[in-house]
Amino acid sequence: MKFDTAYCISLDEKLSIYDVRDLNFDETLVFDSAKESFQCPNDDCRAAFDTANQLGTFNAKNVNYIRTPHFKNLPSTLHIEGCPYGISKSPGSIEGAAVEDDREEHFPSELLLTRREYLRRPANPTAAPQTPGNNPPVTPASLQTPHAGRDTTPDKTSVFAHPVECFVSNIDDKELLKRMPLKIGEHTASYASFFKKIEYLLDNKGLIYWGKIKEIKDYTQSFRIDFEHKVWFKEEGEAKKKPYSVNVYLSKKLVDNYRKRKAFLEEIKGAIDSQRELYCFFYGVTPTLKQVPSKKNPEATFGVFSANIENLDHFVIREAPGLEAK
Repeated sequence: MKFDTAYCISLDEKLSIYDVRDLNFDETLVFDSAKESFQCPNDDCRAAFDTANQLGTFNAKNVNYIRTPHFKNLPSTLHIEGCPYGISKSPGSIEGAAVEDDREEHFPSELLLTRREYLRRPANPTAAPQTPGNNPPVTPASLQTPHAGRDTTPDKTSVFAHPVECFVSNIDDKELLKRMPLKIGEHTASYASFFKKIEYLLDNKGLIYWGKIKEIKDYTQSFRIDFEHKVWFKEEGEAKKKPYSVNVYLSKKLVDNYRKRKAFLEEIKGAIDSQRELYCFFYGVTPTLKQVPSKKNPEATFGVFSANIENLDHFVIREAPGLEAK
């Protein structure tokens, strides 16, 4: 059985698998999910066993993934009778089967734009509590309120990959995406409405824009993402609409200062060399029409819809099988 919440012993908190991924790649702290201990998120079930009764992870440390990340029961994992995490939804199914792995069922209702701090619990139960002065806090992109006492996936997240996975893995269920609400800042809409194809970016501002990548330009650790689809737009004084290219730019300063720089560079450089169909999702900026110099004629300009990405925490490049057809 797969599920996306587990109790982390060292942090004394319930984390989503997306929190764990975020912690794994964060270079400002020390965290390795392969060395951490995770247990059942059900409080009663967890209390019935010792700390050796643990869970495993799937896709917690892979920079790129297609199949949905999750926690999983190990062959040795035990649960009390009636624990929902010990019952497989598909009797006879094999752990890791695609039928379970390819769909994210836990939709966060809000994407938070701030992150919280976690303090590691003392290794010795009798030791004094940690303080920021002598033990750096572990800071994942996560909830604003504690997870303790909750068995289910947090209703809020600040890990952008979580709502993106919900959208991508459920793209074949349009009615579900229309029903599920998402709030970012002061804006609330359904998942179906919040995720906007890049060619329709003029329909509304402040959404999560996405599109198929045509090309990624590498300017020595600054990057430009060119999208395959274009925006049809009529400039003032023109008789009819015409297509304009769309791109987003990632500055070297932005990349160099990113807390997950190594993972990001591995991801984007791999994408540049890849022959796979890749998609880009971003939030926080809306491409606008800009006039840029022509390479063939420096005195001339041409129009392009462009934006500078401001926060790489709200930027994702990934495979998304079946997305283009929807």
